[in-house]
Amino acid sequence: MRNYLLRLLSYSLILGILPSVLIGILSYSIASGDIEKKVKDVNMQWLAQTQLRVEQMLKSIEKSATQLANSSLVKASMNINYGSEDFESVRELSKEMYNLQSSDVVITQAYLVNLNKNWVLNLNALKPLSQFENQEEFRRYAKEPKSILWYTGLASSNGDFAEPVQSVTMVHKIPILPQTNQPQGLLVIRIVSSEIKNALTFTNAQNSSYVMDRSGADILGTETNRDSYREVNRAVAERLADRSAQPSGLFNMKVDGEEVAVLYRASAFNRWTYVSVVSIGELKKETQKIAELTVMVCAVILLVVLLAALYGSRRMYRPIGHLFEVARGLGGHGHEQSIPSKRDELAFIKHSMESLAVSRERVEQQLLGQASHLKDFFVFKLFAGQITENDYMYRSAMHDFPAGWKRLGVLALQIDNLQATRYEEEDRELLLYAVGNIVQEVIPASVRFAPITLNQSQVTLVVTDLEEPEAVQRRFYELAEAIKRNAEQVLQLNVSVGISNPFLHLTDTVQAFGECLTALQARIKLGPEIIVHYGDVANSPGAEHVEYSHLKVLEERLVYAIRELQPEQAADVFGQYLNALLYKDGCLQEHQMLLLQLVSRLLQLVQEQGIRVNSVLADAGAMKRLLQLQTREEIMHWFTCKLFKPMIRILSEKADSQFVKIADRLVKLIQEQYDREITLESCSQLLNYHPVYLSRIFKREIGVPFSEYLMDYRMKMAKVMLETTELKVSEISEKLHYNNVSSFIRGYKKIYNITPGQYRESMSKESTV
Repeated sequence: MRNYLLRLLSYSLILGILPSVLIGILSYSIASGDIEKKVKDVNMQWLAQTQLRVEQMLKSIEKSATQLANSSLVKASMNINYGSEDFESVRELSKEMYNLQSSDVVITQAYLVNLNKNWVLNLNALKPLSQFENQEEFRRYAKEPKSILWYTGLASSNGDFAEPVQSVTMVHKIPILPQTNQPQGLLVIRIVSSEIKNALTFTNAQNSSYVMDRSGADILGTETNRDSYREVNRAVAERLADRSAQPSGLFNMKVDGEEVAVLYRASAFNRWTYVSVVSIGELKKETQKIAELTVMVCAVILLVVLLAALYGSRRMYRPIGHLFEVARGLGGHGHEQSIPSKRDELAFIKHSMESLAVSRERVEQQLLGQASHLKDFFVFKLFAGQITENDYMYRSAMHDFPAGWKRLGVLALQIDNLQATRYEEEDRELLLYAVGNIVQEVIPASVRFAPITLNQSQVTLVVTDLEEPEAVQRRFYELAEAIKRNAEQVLQLNVSVGISNPFLHLTDTVQAFGECLTALQARIKLGPEIIVHYGDVANSPGAEHVEYSHLKVLEERLVYAIRELQPEQAADVFGQYLNALLYKDGCLQEHQMLLLQLVSRLLQLVQEQGIRVNSVLADAGAMKRLLQLQTREEIMHWFTCKLFKPMIRILSEKADSQFVKIADRLVKLIQEQYDREITLESCSQLLNYHPVYLSRIFKREIGVPFSEYLMDYRMKMAKVMLETTELKVSEISEKLHYNNVSSFIRGYKKIYNITPGQYRESMSKESTV
């Protein structure tokens, strides 16, 4: 397993390689970007210089033309109609026009046009305007509103050129008036574009730099360049057409599949645009050497990083490897197999250390648990009377028991009642355990032994360094009050605490616990939620003989209420029974015997009805719980819920079933023996029940009295006899055991509102019809 070594080596390589690669890429990008920026800046400066030089030449020509147009000779000629006899004057004008030539650029041709006198003078001859080939061109110039105009384009052949050539033309109106389209004459100066191009020095890429006129045409380039850069010219024109755009700028685009950088600069003098096209590929060639040098330097750095990572990783891994071998030796092969293969040595070491920590913690917890159990076991043996003074001296130092005490005492806490709380009876043991935890927090460990749960009680053996009996008793009472108060606040329980008499020797602990239980039995008389001292109960006056005649009367009333299925009356009578029983000055255990006697008497009532006792006391521990009841509320709840309610429910079900059977048998007897002498007394003899009992059952189940139901059924049978037989009314009355016919007729008419004779007569009439 070398995963961590590989990860350490990988991390070292990444830590060294990434900066080297990033620095190389960054340096190359910065260097190439700087070169590209410098080249573009140089081209933009060249464009500015070119613009300045061209505009300087054009302004020089424009200045010379203005001086010539404003000269007195030219102004005078505008009013003269020259002919062949004016040779001297024409020569003077031609001489002045020759003076327009400068050292920077050669003027190809110059024209002095008199529109009013109809003549044209160039550098070669004087001609009538009407006979001149370019007269329409001159007239078009005259119609333009500006006084000085610059034009570019092909100059037509008029004797000056063998064929049309690309030229630059300046037009100067005479006289110079702003916004006029009817001048007297024109001074037209024409320069071939090649003359301007020859006058300039294109030091940077001649084939990729040119000048555009206002129409977007290349005025200095060759035809091949014009075709190649037509898309460039269109893109530049689009940017200049945007009013928000700057007069100069640069952008990248593709020309014939090649990426180029286009730099442009627009002039406000004559609206020409100076353009330079630079190949990006050529720029990248300049940075190739930088890229090669950067790669070489990065390769050297990577090699050094690799060697350093290998050496450093192995040195750093060496102590981890030693720890890993130790962890493998501690864990064994089975432990190593429990670690996933994808985890490294540190994970293995961590897992081994965690396993050791868990094992250690588990052992410590087991030891602490065993120590706690041993302390509890010692206290249990102490309350069982199995610990001697010598045993205590031996174990006190081992278990850190209290020492230096002068008096001991036992505090026993019992829960009064769980019926009015959110707890169930099954929670009693757990609640007593919780009270034990409260005792551990309330009473310091220096003045108590470990609290335990014994015989449905939470028991604590406490010590004190006091000797005065009243002070000792007051101290024990304060501790009991603190336990009771915290138990009620934390658990919302009603509890009582019994306090034993102070004692000196540990061997008297068993007797002291018995005193606490005896003191707690006083709750039967004193009520719940008390703190009672054994001395207060033991010193009470002796009990006299209890008279039981009143209890027997209440017992019989309770049996009657149960038999009559009256739960409210039963609960009320039992409350009177408890008052008479518990508030007698008798023995504390006497009430248990009397309660057991009462339960036996009530269960006998159930047995008399043929019902099994276990159907009433379904809970097997119910009788055991009865003997553990310590408060009046608990006794009242047990009898009403565990005994009275199930007894009344079972007796009610039994009575309902029995009543239905008895009523059915009485109805069947009436239907079978209606034509005989039948009475409630005769039925009681047959069914073996008292007549009054049968009458009550019949009225309850059938809804009418026995005699009324018998008379009604006999009248129904009389009606049937009247319909189906030929018997006389007197014979039917005798058959139904009526004493005389009159009573039979009255009874029949009372039910059917018609006499038997009238009914038979109506039946005869219906049959004849």
